[in-house]
Amino acid sequence: MDLKQFVTIVEDWPKKGIRFKDITTLMDNGDAYRYATDQIVEYAKDKDIDIIVGPEARGFIIGCPVSYALGIGFAPVRKEGKLPRETVKVDYGLEYGKDVLTIHRDAIKPGQRVLITDDLLATGGTIEATIKLVEELGGVVAGIAFLIELTYLDGRDKLDGYDMLTLMQY
Repeated sequence: MDLKQFVTIVEDWPKKGIRFKDITTLMDNGDAYRYATDQIVEYAKDKDIDIIVGPEARGFIIGCPVSYALGIGFAPVRKEGKLPRETVKVDYGLEYGKDVLTIHRDAIKPGQRVLITDDLLATGGTIEATIKLVEELGGVVAGIAFLIELTYLDGRDKLDGYDMLTLMQY
């Protein structure tokens, strides 16, 4: 299935010159959403994954159906102040400034094999920060899966050495 036909390109959003890749039109098509999820599930099956981790909010949209299909748990990565129990945190750079991501301290057990999921790989900063959180807790990043990779932003360079799946490239 050509998943690109289900992604809507929105010109000049959120600002002029940006060609936003809107995945909501993929998600609202049951066959396309199931196909994309199944592709990530197949990728994960031979990696002996123990838990899925995804950054808010679109990492939840991708990771939760994968964790359900695999019969394993999902651990959310959220912005600071959004998780109610003890967390570990990492600062990471944004285009204009910094932000902080957190995960519950008990979300990942040492040695657990983790699949990180998100909708889009752009510059790689969010996933690089998510990797740091997983590894700080002793988890092993066994794979990273995205619906979309924006190859012209070179985010893959920050993920060198990690096994990665992208379903679409622009």
